[in-house]
Amino acid sequence: MLKSIRLLTIAAATACATIFGAVSAQADAVSDFYSGKTVTILIGHPPGGSYDLYAQLLAQHFGKHIPGNPTVIVQGMPGGGGSLAAAHFYTKAPKDGTMVALLPESLAQDQVLDPKKSRWDVSKMRFIGRVADVTSVMMARKDSPVKSIEDSLKTEANVSCSGRTTSSAQTGAVLKSLIGSKFNMVCGYDSATASALAVFRGEADLTTTVWANWSVNYAQQLAAGDVVPVVQFSEKRLTDLPNTPTAVELTNDPAKKQAIEFFGAGGDIGRALMTPPGTPEDRIAGLSQAFDELMKDPDFLADAKARSIPIAPMGGKDVDAVVEKIITTPPDVVATLQKAIADGFNN
Repeated sequence: MLKSIRLLTIAAATACATIFGAVSAQADAVSDFYSGKTVTILIGHPPGGSYDLYAQLLAQHFGKHIPGNPTVIVQGMPGGGGSLAAAHFYTKAPKDGTMVALLPESLAQDQVLDPKKSRWDVSKMRFIGRVADVTSVMMARKDSPVKSIEDSLKTEANVSCSGRTTSSAQTGAVLKSLIGSKFNMVCGYDSATASALAVFRGEADLTTTVWANWSVNYAQQLAAGDVVPVVQFSEKRLTDLPNTPTAVELTNDPAKKQAIEFFGAGGDIGRALMTPPGTPEDRIAGLSQAFDELMKDPDFLADAKARSIPIAPMGGKDVDAVVEKIITTPPDVVATLQKAIADGFNN
């Protein structure tokens, strides 16, 4: 009996040693690969917005957690509200783990809403983690004729936006179509920053960008009351905006509510890093572990706090689950939102 126990103990110890050895060898291989290399964070927007804000913050701290401690840089590829970078990342990015991307949270929705124009498949890309969720907030200039949703139902106003494929542009179209806001959509600005400047200059009355952008890059204007919040696209009201309604609150129609909830679902994806299709599993695992460690790094968190950058992390597998939920949205909900966006821009 004792001999059998000893044999089982030896076998268990041998198995553990084998597993540990395999894991250690895998970690060493990842470390050897990244040593001396450069990891690029690709973004599809120009400097000054929330994508650049988060990418630059990540680039300063991520490398010390990745095995082999590579250099981390940011590469911008603006165009089409991030769709140019998304298409490049999906088809042409190196698939060896040396490029990750911080792309629009709306990619999964865009894929469902207009599959012919979406030159990517988010389900084939892998997320390594989310830095923070995002909530789009429509703001009005303080002397705008429209400073509330109630005003927008009675008075016409100009809404500045970039490309029609961007979620910031589509917020106005959705409100116009589903809620009845009398918005004139003025698209063509090259970024959310340019759209916001159009409001401050008086070229437009309202515009939308994510709350992180408003609260960090336009903190002075917010404090001065130069812009006022009109509506937010989130499941619940942000703690910072307890008196600003969510778009879901603006209708009692179940079909419209579902369409608006679907439209805002990308906010849970937020500012998240992803890898292109075909990236080796061991490097995805190494990057994911490094990301998880980064989100607990005191220096990283202190830097984010000093810059007033919100941090609300989520693991890569959980982000993948959000994407799966969006991609499997019922067709009737998708059809309602498709029509709302088209009508909002065309009428």
